[in-house]
Amino acid sequence: MKLQEIVKNLGLEVLVKSNTFDQQIVEGVYVCDLLSNVMAHGRENDLWITIQTHQNILAVASLLNFSAILLPENLNPDRETLMKAEKENIILLKSSQTAFTLAGQLYELGLRGERG
Repeated sequence: MKLQEIVKNLGLEVLVKSNTFDQQIVEGVYVCDLLSNVMAHGRENDLWITIQTHQNILAVASLLNFSAILLPENLNPDRETLMKAEKENIILLKSSQTAFTLAGQLYELGLRGERG
């Protein structure tokens, strides 16, 4: 599923839009806040939902080649994280919804956490 479809369907706010935003594909969703767990179980092209807002999330997203990072509950990263995300072409999204609600909405769109 194209990331821009998800942004539109869920009414997400785009905090950082990379130069690949329009072509970005999402194949799965991963919801977790423990970075070591995300590194062990996240998969390429996942949309990652986390309440973490510090710069370390960018390193994890880059390492695993995630489609984007989605911050729930109107969480805002600091200025340095936003600037680094722009520099590294990492898409940051935001929603007022909880992680649980977002995961349910993404499931309804056909996205699943586990992939064959």
